[in-house]
Order: sequence, then structure tokens, then C-alpha cells
Amino acid sequence: MTDTDLTMAPAASATSAFIPAPATPYQGDIARYWDHEARPVNLRLGDVDGLYHHHYGIGDVDHAALGDTADSAYEKKLIAELHRLESAQADVLLDHLGRMGHTDLLVDAGCGRGGSSVMAHQRFGCKVEGVTLSAKQAEFANRRARELGIEDSVRARVCNMLDMPFETGQAAGSWNNESSMYVDLHDLMAEHSRVLAVGGRYVTITGCWNPRYGQPSKWVSQINAHFECNIHSRREYMRAMADNRLVPQAVIDLTPETLPYWELRATSSLVTGIEEAFINSYKDGSFQYVLIAADRV
Repeated sequence: MTDTDLTMAPAASATSAFIPAPATPYQGDIARYWDHEARPVNLRLGDVDGLYHHHYGIGDVDHAALGDTADSAYEKKLIAELHRLESAQADVLLDHLGRMGHTDLLVDAGCGRGGSSVMAHQRFGCKVEGVTLSAKQAEFANRRARELGIEDSVRARVCNMLDMPFETGQAAGSWNNESSMYVDLHDLMAEHSRVLAVGGRYVTITGCWNPRYGQPSKWVSQINAHFECNIHSRREYMRAMADNRLVPQAVIDLTPETLPYWELRATSSLVTGIEEAFINSYKDGSFQYVLIAADRV
């Protein structure tokens, strides 16, 4: 995809936009995976307030808000609490972007159904472009932007995050929120470095295997198989950034903050079967949940 015009397309053209063919068979597999994904854990949580995320949560559980487990409304309250923790995670990512102006461009790489893009626009007032391999996700995200009346400022495109349709140095900020495990990290950081202006900020929140453990654990392997991804080590992130003029300004281990989310989710009706792998890998130290914020130099 070569279009570099950032003027937002009219709403009527959103469903008829050109969709590029996957660059590799693996990309085709990932596009099909997310085109067909419709897990209640993603959709029902998004139904709480219309922000549809594809990441996990952080922070302490508000047990007072949950109330008694015997209450008929308990499950509804639990779903709302899980969603609150998801949005809290996105807020922490946006906190680390720093200050952005109304004329700035932000890039949400691997945008999913667009929840973080909407939150970024609501906070900064600037344009946000999301990219995803999934035509279904992009269609969903663009429909939500129209429903919110922000389609002139928030848009999702179907394209490869390793070859984004932006000019060199065009973005003031960019991020990957739990989407970097689907690509080669060196190629990903090179592309973020290209689209970011000098002084621009890149942020990622991601699960990564802990090199101190020795090798990816059986739990990490289960997570890879479940999501058809390839989780990287923390060391690989740091190396890829260093090789591509991205200098870390903050590296934060969010593992203790994400465990309450997983332990609560494991008690809900929305379990997917992967909860045990996340909880056990976080507890045995083989897996970490990390935020890295880096500046383009």
C-alpha cells in the first residue's frame, strides 16, 4: 500500500477501500485468524462503554465495586471491572507518549478494533491512524469512529505494520499494544524509526519471555500456540531498539500489576482456556509484562 495522503477518507468509502494482499503466507494466516475472531472476552468487555480493546488489564481489582458473588448482577459487575482494568492499561501507555499537539499524527500499529486509537484522540485531540492486517477489525474500528463522530480524526487501515503508508518522519508518536509478537522485531523497530520524527516517542506494552529463565517455558509455548504468535524475549526488544535509533526512556515491569486482571478473569464466564498459562508463567518468572518507552534520535 503506497498511499501517503493522510486526509481522512469519506465514511462511505471505508468499506470499499483497497485491501492489499498479505506479503507472506504467515501474514495471511494472521489476517484470517483475526478476521474470524469474535471472542466474548473482547466483545462483551467492549460493550461496557464502546471501547473495544485487544489487550489485557493492569491495576488492583476494586472488590467493593464487585460486591457479593451471590448477587445476580455480579457477573455484569465483573465484566465491567475487567474492562476498567483494560482501559487503565491503555491510559498508562498513553501517559508514556508524553505531550501531543492537536496537529500531531499518532500511529497505532496493530490497532485491533480501535479502542486505544479512540482513547488517544479523546486525550490529545489529534489524528490517529491505526493499521491492522484484519479487514474485519478495520471495518469495525472505522464504524465505531463514525458512530462517535470522529471519523475525520481516527481511522484504521488494512496494511502491514512493517510497511506503513506514512511518510518518513511524519508521526509524532507511535505504539504497539500487545501486537509486536506477530512480526520480526528488528523490522518493526526499523519501520517505527522511519515514520517517527526525530524526538518522536514510541511505546510498547508487551508480554515477553524472560532470558533469565533460560528459554521460553512450556507456558509461553502454550500462549504462542493459542494466539498463533511468536513471543520475543525482553533482550530482543532492547537490541532491536538500539539498532534502530530508538533510545529507551522508561522500562517498566508491569507483571505484578497485570496478575490481578488475570486472576479475576479466570473466575469469570469469559475464560478462553489460556488464563492458567498466563498466571503460572507470570508467577514462575518465565514471562513478563513490560512497558518500554523510547525516543527517536
